[in-house]
Amino acid sequence: MAFKKARTVKADFAINGGDHVFDALGVPKERALKLFDLYDKTEQDLGLKLYHTIGNHDVCGVYPSSGVAQDDSLYGKKLFEQRFGKLYYSFDHKGHHFIVLDSIGITADRSYEGRVDAAQLQWLAADLAGLPAGTPIIVSVHIPLVTAFFSYVPEPPLPPAHHGLSVANANEVIDLFAGHNVLGVLQGHTHINELVVWKGVPYCTSGAVCGNWWHGVRMGTPEGFTVVTVADGKMTTRYETYGFKSVATQNT
Repeated sequence: MAFKKARTVKADFAINGGDHVFDALGVPKERALKLFDLYDKTEQDLGLKLYHTIGNHDVCGVYPSSGVAQDDSLYGKKLFEQRFGKLYYSFDHKGHHFIVLDSIGITADRSYEGRVDAAQLQWLAADLAGLPAGTPIIVSVHIPLVTAFFSYVPEPPLPPAHHGLSVANANEVIDLFAGHNVLGVLQGHTHINELVVWKGVPYCTSGAVCGNWWHGVRMGTPEGFTVVTVADGKMTTRYETYGFKSVATQNT
């Protein structure tokens, strides 16, 4: 339904902001493969060139409950790489430079956190350094670099085991943006519609196609996707719903 609605929007291409499936983290490999097969089939309904950003739910078998061994050929991010290619990369379109980052850090205890690793930071620095001065840049990342999400929810009784709702070392990424013409950063993960401007750069977090994980509105944000417009040196966004109605609405 979402892809068919998106086809009515005149666009040059689409970026999937992560979590192509739900869920590859904690299910057997056979289930993860079926989910990716279903996604591949459904994606054809979009009819647009599509770029892929890895999300935490796209990572295969990391939770021990999955039964997937760590030496499995598709463990972790390998399944995503097999289906979609590089975990982080850049491309150019109509004079604009797009950067897609991998914000998923796999932890030693088989979980995940928001993190951009050292090798990727080195690549990002080189990618940015190679651009002509003033090149307009747009970034896609799944787990937010900048968010006010923690202001919207009650303080947890215990600190979380992992830094999972934002990128723990976001400052290292943001520091690399300094001196470059970053028009905006597109983010996901929290399923809420949010815009935070930090150091002159808009960080746009989008709601999710599944809303509150298929149970209605998530903290005021219904099921949907973000439409991005770039014109006159600025990035603007609007949020589109597509008509999904849950039969089992739950409050968040």
